[in-house]
Amino acid sequence: MGTEEQMPALAQALVSDKPDVIIVTSDWALYPARAATNTIPIVAAPMGADPVRAGVAESWAHPGGNVTGVCLIAGELEVKRLSLLHEALPSVHRIAVMSAHRKVVEAGFPPLRKVAAQAGLELIEIWVEGPNDYDAAFAAMRAGGAEALVIVPTPELFRDNGALVALSAKAGLPTIGGFRESAVQGLLIGYGPSLKELGQQAASYVERMFNGAHAGELPFQGPTHFDFAINMKTAKALGVTIPPSLLVSAEIID
Repeated sequence: MGTEEQMPALAQALVSDKPDVIIVTSDWALYPARAATNTIPIVAAPMGADPVRAGVAESWAHPGGNVTGVCLIAGELEVKRLSLLHEALPSVHRIAVMSAHRKVVEAGFPPLRKVAAQAGLELIEIWVEGPNDYDAAFAAMRAGGAEALVIVPTPELFRDNGALVALSAKAGLPTIGGFRESAVQGLLIGYGPSLKELGQQAASYVERMFNGAHAGELPFQGPTHFDFAINMKTAKALGVTIPPSLLVSAEIID
């Protein structure tokens, strides 16, 4: 997994190998890959931004170029995660949001900021570049009076979920992560698309391309299944009582 700054060179090197298909797992990998080739098909698995607004597709139904795949509309997912965390902790008013890749991710933050303001919530935005920033990030949360935390599931932050679970527990911060697996590993809540489904969707695109379909003719699609899990062991350790309205709709991790 290269850094954002390394992506253009990595994309050029990959294209020079002339693969049949390129699969990317983030927007900051997608954009350099698309800049490096307009002929090799690229499958976003997934991307966070709207592909039309990002300029990589003419429309969802008919992308028209060499890019297609799965789109999460990440900004809307972060709004949902914030709402779930606030419903679980209605007395909380100051919530930290931690993410990497500010140049790309922040473009999707306006809806999150708007919803937070409407709910009377103060967001503490924490931007990191890698594991070396995590201790300072949590120190900044404590200094800012954060009462809970939303972790934006960039690939790096999801990869480091175990370390972030430990830091969240040490800080006493109820935290929501981006996938069911986030809660399984110890965060209070996990909410997001099914990783299994995302993999199946990406594989389906590749299969159709190998059978002769062109990327520009294959519609973009969004996830259809979302996982919602609550770790009750973590809730007990944090002294958090989860409202029944959430318990009835969540998978309970003991």
